[in-house]
Amino acid sequence: MSEQQPNPYTSDPAGQGGQPGTPATPGQGDYKWGPGEASYGYPQPYPAPPAYQPTIGGAGIPSPAYHAAAPVGGAGLSLGDITVAGDQIITPSGNMPLRGAMWNATDFSRTEEKIPPHAIVLAIIFFLFCLLGLLFLLMKQKTTTGYIQVTVTSGGRHHSTMIPAVDAYTYQWVMGQLNYARSLSI
Repeated sequence: MSEQQPNPYTSDPAGQGGQPGTPATPGQGDYKWGPGEASYGYPQPYPAPPAYQPTIGGAGIPSPAYHAAAPVGGAGLSLGDITVAGDQIITPSGNMPLRGAMWNATDFSRTEEKIPPHAIVLAIIFFLFCLLGLLFLLMKQKTTTGYIQVTVTSGGRHHSTMIPAVDAYTYQWVMGQLNYARSLSI
């Protein structure tokens, strides 16, 4: 099993990778184990990583020596990592044309209302001294958790971002920004 057999698929009748009677040179008809070059069904080789990957947007990229012109078509707008500047929508997945863009927002946030623990403690303490301690149970605390998902589709590309909901009015703020972006997209 350790003896290598000649390759039957070469045009060389001696199977040596060269002319009969001459020693085989490496790279001419030698049989190699494995798939060889990447092809359909085999994993493709990974591209070489860039020499420097900035962790902050724009870090490591030299600024142009000339003054850039002001964006054309409207003021700048930013929703999460989606930025509208001029007639372009700039996202981490690439630039998209602003004209004809479709904007959507989905509310994945929720607001809970509960009695805080200090109100329960105060209600128990003041109930023992006077019956007015039960008024502390009327104290309510609202907490909002979750995200608002904003998606944009334009020019055959699609990008989605999540904006954290900090209060109950975050969705209204996002919708105001989104309606402004829709008006720029017309």
